Amino acid sequence: MKKSFLITTAIDYVNSFPHAGHALEKIQADVLARYHRFLGENVFFLTGTDENSLKNVQAAGKEGISTRELVNRNAKKFYDLKEVLDLSLDDFIRTTEVRHIEGAQKLWKACQKDIYKKTYQGLYCVGCEEFYKENELVNGLCPEHKTKPELIKEENYFFKLSKYRNQLKKIIEKDEVKIIPQTRKNEVISFINSGLKDICISRLAERGRGWGIPVPEDSTQVLWTWFDALSNYINALGYAEDSKKFQEWWQKNENKLHVIGKGILRFHGIYWIAILLSARLALPERIFVHGYLTADNQKMSKSLGNVVDPFPLVKKYGTDAVRYYLLREISPTDDGDFTYPKFEEKYNADLAGGIGNLVARVLTVAEKTKLGGIEKIEPEFEKEIKKTHYNCKSALDNFKFNESLKAIWDLIGFCDKYIEIKKPWETKEPKVIYNLLVSLAHIAKLLQSFLPETAEKIFDQLGVSPFDKKFLKFRIKKGKLLFPKLNNKFTQLNKI
Repeated sequence: MKKSFLITTAIDYVNSFPHAGHALEKIQADVLARYHRFLGENVFFLTGTDENSLKNVQAAGKEGISTRELVNRNAKKFYDLKEVLDLSLDDFIRTTEVRHIEGAQKLWKACQKDIYKKTYQGLYCVGCEEFYKENELVNGLCPEHKTKPELIKEENYFFKLSKYRNQLKKIIEKDEVKIIPQTRKNEVISFINSGLKDICISRLAERGRGWGIPVPEDSTQVLWTWFDALSNYINALGYAEDSKKFQEWWQKNENKLHVIGKGILRFHGIYWIAILLSARLALPERIFVHGYLTADNQKMSKSLGNVVDPFPLVKKYGTDAVRYYLLREISPTDDGDFTYPKFEEKYNADLAGGIGNLVARVLTVAEKTKLGGIEKIEPEFEKEIKKTHYNCKSALDNFKFNESLKAIWDLIGFCDKYIEIKKPWETKEPKVIYNLLVSLAHIAKLLQSFLPETAEKIFDQLGVSPFDKKFLKFRIKKGKLLFPKLNNKFTQLNKI
C-alpha cells in the first residue's frame, strides 16, 4: 500500500486580503505536497480560511458592510491563490461551513470533562485573539501586533490546559510531535516550563455581535476563535461524522504535517496538542515553523502600508518567478526580506540568465543536430546528475527549500561551464548535445515540485515525458523563452 501524507497550512484570517507572506507559506506547503506525490505517496493537501474571528466583525464594521459579506469576499481572494500560485490543493475549508461548525462543536463536547466556567478579567489582543499576561507584553503592547490589548471582564468557559503540562512537555521533548526547527521546539519547552495556566475558550456572543460558532447548550457564548479554528484540520476530513476519510488520514495516519508561521506556534505546539489529548484523538507527527516575510526589514502590516499583493506580482513576473524568489531567497525558518530590486535582480540572474538561457542555448543547437542512436551519457554527467538528485532530496527532506534549489542551479552551472568548454554551436558533436539534453530533462524533473509550469514547458520542448525512467529519444520543439529578461527599470507595484 502507498504511504499517506497529510499536509496542512494555517487557515488565514479574512479581515483583509492575502499578501505575499501568505503566499510564502502556501508555496512552501505546495512544494512538500508535490514532492511527496513525486515519491509515490498518497497526498492530501489542505488549506482554508478562519472566518469566525472578532477582527472580522470589526473590519466589516469599519467598511459599513455585514460580516458575512466581508468574509465571503475576502475568502474568495484567498481561494484564488490556488490558481495564481499554482497550488495543488486537495481541499479548502472555510470555518463558516456546516462541516466545520459541526466538527468544532463535536470537539468541544469531546473535551467537556476539561471545560468549566468562571468569571475572568484579562488583557485581550483582538489581532492575536488571545489573552495576555502583563509580563508577556512589551512596553504594555502585544508582542505580535504592537497594539495595546483591551481589558475584558467576562464569565467564560475555560479549558484545563494546566492538567496536561507534564504530558505536553514529554511529548515535545521526545519528539512525539516533532517541532522544526529546533529553536522553535526550544521556545515551546520554555513556555511549558514557565507554567501553563488554563485558557479561556469562549467569549460572549454579544461582544462579537452574534458572530461565531455557538457553544453547545449555551447560546450566550461562542467558541474562542482558536478552539474553533484549530479543529479545521480534522473537520475537513470528516471528523463530525467520524468518516472513513477521517480515520484513514488522521487517526491511522502517522505522516501528518502542519506548516505554520512562528507567530502561532503556541496555539499549535501546545493548545492544539492538549485539546487532541483531551478528546483522545491522534496527534500530528510534525510541525514545521517558518519565519515572517518582511518588506524593507519590517514585518508586513497593512497599517504600515508595506504589504505586497501577490496578485499583481504574479501578473507582472509570472507564477514560477514568484515561487522561485520566495523559495530560494527567503530562509525556510527565519525572517526574510522582500524588495522589488532584489526580486528583479534574482529574476534576471537565475531565471532569465540561468535556467532560461541554458534551455534556449541547448535547444537552439539541438534542433540542428542529429543525435543518432546515442543512449548513454558520459560518466561525469551521470555522476553530477546523481549528486544533484541526492542533494536536492536530502535538503527537501529537511525543509531546506533554498538549498534544494541551489543544488539544481549548481547542475545548471555545471552545464553552462561544459558548454563554454565544448562549444557545441561550433562542433555540433552529438554526444555533447545528448549530455546536455539529458541534464535538462533531469533538471525539469527536479523542478516539478518547485516550478511546475517551467518544468512542464521544458519537457514539452524536449519532447519527453516526466514519467520516463530513462531519457533516450528527444523530439525537440523549441518554444518561447522561459523567462524573458527584464530590461525596464524597477517599478514598484501596487501594495494593499
